[in-house]
Amino acid sequence: MTVAMEKPPTPEAPEPAGAVPEAAAPVAAVRRISRRLVVGAILVVWLVLFAVLRGTNTLTLAAADLTGLHEWLNDVNDSIGANRNSNPLFLYFFNEIRLVIDNLVTFLQHLISQPSDTRPLPQIGWLGVVGIAGFVSWAVGNWRVALLTVAGFTFFGLQGLWQESMDTLALTLSAVLVALLFAIPLGVWAGLSDRVNKVMTPFLDFMQTMPTFVYLAPLTLIFLIGGASATIATVIYAAPPTIRITAHAIRNVSKTTVEAADSLGATRRQSLLKVLLPMSKRTVVMGVNQTIMAALAMVTIAALINAPGLGVIVLQALQSLDVGTAFNAGLAIVVMAIVLDRVTTAAATREENARRSKNRLLKWRRPLLGAGAAVTAVLIYLSHTYLWAADFPGDGTVGSHIASAADSATNWAQDSLSGVTNAIRDVITNGLLNPFQTLVTDSPWWLVGAVLVALGVVLGGWKSGVTTAVCVGLLVGTGLWSDAMTTLASTLVATVLVMVLGIVFGVWMGRSMMVDRLIRPTLDAAQVMPPFVYLVPFLALFGPTRFTAIVAAIVYGAPVAMKIIADGIRAVPETTVEAATSAGCNTWQIITKVQLPMSRSALTLATNQGLIYVLSMVVVGGLVGAGALGYDVVAGFSRGELYGKGLAAGLAIVLLGVMFDRITQAAARRATA
Repeated sequence: MTVAMEKPPTPEAPEPAGAVPEAAAPVAAVRRISRRLVVGAILVVWLVLFAVLRGTNTLTLAAADLTGLHEWLNDVNDSIGANRNSNPLFLYFFNEIRLVIDNLVTFLQHLISQPSDTRPLPQIGWLGVVGIAGFVSWAVGNWRVALLTVAGFTFFGLQGLWQESMDTLALTLSAVLVALLFAIPLGVWAGLSDRVNKVMTPFLDFMQTMPTFVYLAPLTLIFLIGGASATIATVIYAAPPTIRITAHAIRNVSKTTVEAADSLGATRRQSLLKVLLPMSKRTVVMGVNQTIMAALAMVTIAALINAPGLGVIVLQALQSLDVGTAFNAGLAIVVMAIVLDRVTTAAATREENARRSKNRLLKWRRPLLGAGAAVTAVLIYLSHTYLWAADFPGDGTVGSHIASAADSATNWAQDSLSGVTNAIRDVITNGLLNPFQTLVTDSPWWLVGAVLVALGVVLGGWKSGVTTAVCVGLLVGTGLWSDAMTTLASTLVATVLVMVLGIVFGVWMGRSMMVDRLIRPTLDAAQVMPPFVYLVPFLALFGPTRFTAIVAAIVYGAPVAMKIIADGIRAVPETTVEAATSAGCNTWQIITKVQLPMSRSALTLATNQGLIYVLSMVVVGGLVGAGALGYDVVAGFSRGELYGKGLAAGLAIVLLGVMFDRITQAAARRATA
């Protein structure tokens, strides 16, 4: 409806960009204040009811007890085992998949790591493998990366871990090859079709939300334990990054370039092969990098289902509290992760660096590559023919020295730093973890469920509330409510500490480019390491306790939170900061009144990612005394009668991850609205 006016309104000066209208500002402030008040009121009501109802309806289940669901899952496992070779679905589908994957893994193992029936050693010995690795690194990267690769692979042999390292590499390569076979076409399809992308996104979100532990139990139910199940689990876990990043790269190719190709008569296939994929190549290679890193992390965890490699040594050492052996094997995993990361990163940037380079030797690159290929072929022949080039010389004395030094450092730390480490542990355990864990585990289950649903509605909206209600109901159905609440308590406490570190260092990095340049490489390196590795040093410092898992989770989750917050702080317009400075604000006021409030969406996203990372690590901490759902999963693998309980624990972990992810993602969308 239009209202006539006697005279036009007096024109006013335009408001500066980013300014909030006077009428809207109080409304937004009221909304923020009211939301905080509602959250506070929910927590107060919870505390009051907890004091009255403590210890009732807690749904506690003893470690050896099983529910009807657990026994039914055990029966399903037994039934599948009994009919595996007669059921048509297994006989002609699942068993065939397992056979194909197993043949691929076995082929690569016989090629580089394990002897075959006809030879006492693999087909290609250590000298040939080092030559191949160095040549490939040089061909796709540069001589510095090749030198790093040769040094890293030689280090595996000096550690006395050559075969274990090659087993890990064989499983990783098998999984990556299969994952890319599906991931790149799916990513291209999602990039070309908005409908496919919308359908695929929820599945990718779900797959990337689940911790590594969760994939193992259901896949062993279908594919048994061993290398095939480990590879299939790794494929499922590692494929989403390449799918997402490939789709993103295809969608972000310049539309004018695509239109120009269409105007010249290019077919859809020609446009894809000649325009879209070449212009997306760098981004796609970065997706491959992320898939390789995810595959390596999953392969090491898959030692729980009898996957060979370095993960077996770490797992056995953690279970026997042998810190030195665990450190030596963990160091090999770190070196492999760094080498694989540097090679794929160099491959993504090689052409750009070549275009920028003025090096006259570039014209000699093709002849040099030819010579390098010839040298590599000679090394392969020598390693196939001669024992000295096939079996790594020496007895791994470097690894023995590393393990001995790690044991000595552990003993020194336990003797000299026990006062400090025990004080830190006691402060966090008694001041944060124990009170909160008592609150969530000793409250009636329906009260905790109601609080979670209410917080989901307030923070994320009614859709998050519905998702939370469904997750709570299913958590009760798993029969592991108490263990799930213990895991939830550890996850939330660790996430709070992650966000404290993330804000402190993220603000520091966001305000200073020099600090960012100094800290970011360390954060990038920390994100490369598989979660298994983080447990080793903290096991040495704090022993096998749940606190060890929490500290490892903090260190594992903090880098991603720091980087997201730093980017959010840096995205605040400089004009806004300058205006606050000219108004007389000091540094503290600028940070707390301007930069952090304007980085609300980054803070919420950092919380989301921190929660997912922390949950993954807290669950892995079941290997070192963290208990709860992580322990249930591990016990399910080691004791057949607890398999069903372990499978239910995996489902409970998924439900926690989905609940955390949905609430924090919805809160992030609200923060940007």
